[in-house]
Order: sequence, then C-alpha cells, then structure tokens
Amino acid sequence: MLETLERDTAPDPRWSVIWLHGLGADGNDFAPIVPELVRPGWPALRFVFPHAPVRAVTINNGMRMRAWYDIREMDLANRADEQGVAESVAQVEALIAREIERGIPAQRIFLAGFSQGGAITLAAGLRRELPLAGLVGLSTYVPAAEKAAAALTVAAVRQPVFMAHGSQDPMVPYAAGEQSAALLRRLGFAVDWHAYAMPHSVCAEEIRDLGDWLSARFAEA
Repeated sequence: MLETLERDTAPDPRWSVIWLHGLGADGNDFAPIVPELVRPGWPALRFVFPHAPVRAVTINNGMRMRAWYDIREMDLANRADEQGVAESVAQVEALIAREIERGIPAQRIFLAGFSQGGAITLAAGLRRELPLAGLVGLSTYVPAAEKAAAALTVAAVRQPVFMAHGSQDPMVPYAAGEQSAALLRRLGFAVDWHAYAMPHSVCAEEIRDLGDWLSARFAEA
C-alpha cells in the first residue's frame, strides 16, 4: 500500500478524493489546495494524497525520484513506461479498495491527478469495472493512447471527466491534452474540457471551475 497524506474536511467523511501528484513531487504537493477548493455546503470529504514510489527516471539522467512511471523520451507516443503505468494503476486500485472498505462506495470516490498523476488517473479510469464518481485530469494526457480502446471497460464511460490544460504548457503540450480529451469523448466519456493561459501549473480560475464541476456531481448524487 502506498504511503499517503490525508485531510478530512469534516468528521465522518462520506466522499473521498484520491489525488495523484506529478513527477518529482509527493503527496504534500496538492494538500494546500483543499481549503481553496472546498466550498460551504459540500458533504464531508476525505482527501487522500499518496506518495508515488521512488524510481529512476531516464530523461532525468536516471536520477531517482518519486514517479508514477519512468519517462524514457519526450515523444508522447513512447513517453510512458507501460509496465510502470500498470504497476501504478494497481497501486491506485488498492487505495480505492481501501476507501471502499472504510465505508465510501465507489460512486462517491473521485480520482484526480496532475501531469503524471493525471495520466495514471485516466489510465485507471479506462479500466474501471465499477465506475467512480468522476475523474480529474490536470495538465495531462492518456498514456498509450493507441491502446486506450482495448483497455476500455463497458462501465468506465459512466464516469464524468474534468480535464484542464495550460495553453503555454512546455512539459505536456496543450495539443496532447486536447487530443486526449477528444479521444475520451470518442470512447463515450462525458468530458468537461477547460483551457487556461498558463504553463505547466494550476491556476485560481482552474480551481474555481473544478469546484463548480464537483458541486454539480454532489448535486446529481
């Protein structure tokens, strides 16, 4: 089981948000977003921020750092180490199973991620047999996009998706995010796509839009 940092917004949480960080960061990276994102009137939430395993990253001269998978080259078609992606998806599935054991049903669990974490979020989402409350992919892309249809389960497309990307992103090109959103739509997902004038980062407007999207999910439930 991955080590995690947790933040509850109120006692006895009824919903969970599992949030995956980007390359070289750790679970502390997005913990400060909780008070900025959470709104009055929302149900009690448990935010779970896991720490990715430490591994050698090829494009960083083999330096060991927290990473959800190895990056062997910058070309998106070959960027994600498929074995690493599969291992991280399995670890995330274990976290989801733990939340279910703690009394939070799958339909009240959100899976979110930034950059590499977002790629794992989308990869895991395609494979879900039991749909989650929703998927959040920030500044990211679908890894092994050409194999996405083969990985897709029948139930997966019932998960709503929020995707956002910076138009000035030098790390994960804006076009890659756009193409991934289009791919998910072709596969049958309802994708809420947002673009911002920012680099590889998160902005206040994005947090606001994500808050609106989450509010809509809570209202639907």
